[in-house]
Amino acid sequence: MAFKPNYNQQRAERDRNKQAKKDSKLREREEAAQRRKSEQDAAPAPAPDADGSQPA
Repeated sequence: MAFKPNYNQQRAERDRNKQAKKDSKLREREEAAQRRKSEQDAAPAPAPDADGSQPA
């Protein structure tokens, strides 16, 4: 005879998988934001012209 299904265990496993996926996505988004920020900081901002206006 087969075992009775353990719904609480199955649900806990689904919840763990769901949380792990959310954490992974969040970590990837944070790393992408960090890369964008470092690339933006590395690129120098254009200096203003002699008359004080920003170049086009």
